[in-house]
Amino acid sequence: MCGIFAYLNYLTPKSRQEVLDLLVTGLKRLEYRGYDSTGVAIDSLDNKDIIMVKRTGKVKVLEDAIQEHFSGDDYSEPVLNHVGIAHTRWATHGVPCERNSHPQRSDDGNSFVVVHNGIITNYNDVKTFLAKKGYEFESDTDTEVFAKLVHHLWKKHPNYSFRELVEQAIQQVEGAFAIAVKSKHFPGECVASRRSSPLLVAIKTRTRLAGDHIPILYGKDDKKQSSDQDADSGKAVVLPRSDSTAEFMPLEEKEVEYFFASDASAVIEHTNRVIYLEDDDVAAVRDGTLSIHRLKKSLDDPHAREITTLKMEIQQIMKGNYDYFMQKEIFEQPESVVNTMRGRVRFDGTTIVLGGIKDYIPEIKRCRRLMLIGCGTSYHSAVATRQLLEELTELPVMVELASDFLDRNTPIFRDDVCFFISQSGETADTLMALRYCKQRGALIVGITNTVGSSICRESHCGVHINAGPEIGVASTKAYTSQFISLVMFALVMSEDRLSLQQRRLEILQALSKLADQIREVLKLDSKVQELAKDLYQHKSLLIMGRGYNFATCLEGALKVKELTYMHSEGIMAGELKHGPLALVDDSMPVLMIVLRDPVYVKCMNALQQVTSRKGCPVIICEEGDEETKAFSSRHLEIPRTVDCLQGILTVIPMQLLSYHIAVLRGCDVDCPRNLAKSVTVE
Repeated sequence: MCGIFAYLNYLTPKSRQEVLDLLVTGLKRLEYRGYDSTGVAIDSLDNKDIIMVKRTGKVKVLEDAIQEHFSGDDYSEPVLNHVGIAHTRWATHGVPCERNSHPQRSDDGNSFVVVHNGIITNYNDVKTFLAKKGYEFESDTDTEVFAKLVHHLWKKHPNYSFRELVEQAIQQVEGAFAIAVKSKHFPGECVASRRSSPLLVAIKTRTRLAGDHIPILYGKDDKKQSSDQDADSGKAVVLPRSDSTAEFMPLEEKEVEYFFASDASAVIEHTNRVIYLEDDDVAAVRDGTLSIHRLKKSLDDPHAREITTLKMEIQQIMKGNYDYFMQKEIFEQPESVVNTMRGRVRFDGTTIVLGGIKDYIPEIKRCRRLMLIGCGTSYHSAVATRQLLEELTELPVMVELASDFLDRNTPIFRDDVCFFISQSGETADTLMALRYCKQRGALIVGITNTVGSSICRESHCGVHINAGPEIGVASTKAYTSQFISLVMFALVMSEDRLSLQQRRLEILQALSKLADQIREVLKLDSKVQELAKDLYQHKSLLIMGRGYNFATCLEGALKVKELTYMHSEGIMAGELKHGPLALVDDSMPVLMIVLRDPVYVKCMNALQQVTSRKGCPVIICEEGDEETKAFSSRHLEIPRTVDCLQGILTVIPMQLLSYHIAVLRGCDVDCPRNLAKSVTVE
């Protein structure tokens, strides 16, 4: 949801044209997040003004506009110090248009320009205050309010540093946001901050930094704060936890490039050294030196931010020979499920090791209940594994939608264990639910795909699903990896129960065959494509199943809605006679999942109810199941596996079907309309 990309070079010659190319490429890497308009801002040739180019639509439209805008000027002259900022906007306040696109400016002279993700919730109050000070607003955005607030503070406090101005402004706004600011009054400087919205700083130097940490400076209200002269003199301040005198570490002047971005995928082609900012961090670059300041100090604050070395490779975020990222990610699932289990599942025995929660297992076993909380696809992975968790842990398991969970003010107790499931680790509703449960003393377990994300950092313990980068907005391989992560947790919880050893062994043997079985299911691609040709012109699709496959119905229906804009509904087959059966006739497309599992007979009853109402269902069944196939001329056969893992194999045809229908309908597969990859606002 929205994407920030900013670039700063210091003593590293770069022409403005090179800066523009870097900004545009960075935005292309963030396209998967979902957006409807774009924009960039760089310095003019005389360094006395800031030039902004903004467009509605895709990054390619902005790229063409940039070429047209700068075609008559020579922007090839290298400069040693320059800041450029760029943004992809997903509309919240104001319709998608150039006027509402980012960067937003403070005044007609472009004194301060801002790119911003998230929502400033008190923007109306701040806007009213600024209007009384004579400011006129040209957009409908909450972002413009921040730019004008910084400008107001600059006029009021002309001796403040750039960083101090932004800090003052941040302390007067509320909400969840990430920002990056540049100013013509502070050339070569950039200030960025975050609060409940992801933001990182990437560092590229020709000489290695001294150590793997960036020290933190605290706000002026802290008794240990050094003078502004110290903070801005090219020295970084290390504040120890004790009351001893602060230490100083000189930073040598060097050739350096900094990248501010919403996601590591935008910077990995330039450098693999990043710092994930925490809430209320203010990162400021001046004279080539990065300092990170804290607006507030808490007892559990570390004294430095660790520089993380990314293991991601640029090839992982490129489409390769595939037409779409989503298509690539569907076909990566044989590898992604293995990566989720790698180093954790020992198939030659019965041992599973989840290092991230290993020390907390005794406490989890003593808990009152397990709560699985997520949104969308992550919620469906919880639904898919609830039955197995109940069976193997013998604990009550509640599955909750994060938004509804918060609306109800659900009672939480100190002996509850709450799992928070999120691909990005930044999902706003899930993160707020996490903080709600944490305040009430529950043990917090994070299940994420993003190291350094908010949920990852704020959990007591967790499991990284290791699915690899997922660029397509519609989640595919993250779903199957979340599924397996929860299955592994269930197996860990039951390893000392003798009565469950045979069941555990059955599941472990099935996990060892899973990658090959997924490859077999992917061979159905051409058959699914033919099925899509029969369905893509319909207005609705019903998907029915029960037991372990009900979650597949929900997830499959969600994928169809996300990608094809076709109405689709996942229906519990046992509820057919309680209403949904009225929808069935000879023209309503119905897809049913009927496998040889404990609810097979009940699913067959539902299948016969549909066919007796002239329905012609497409059936997903097991290979060689002639009895089930006899009820329909169209079927998709999947390999046989243990019942609790069926959902991994049955969801893949649904992913393929939604993909092919979307292509046939001319939809944007990787960036569906109105949707974003990381939902960082409520």
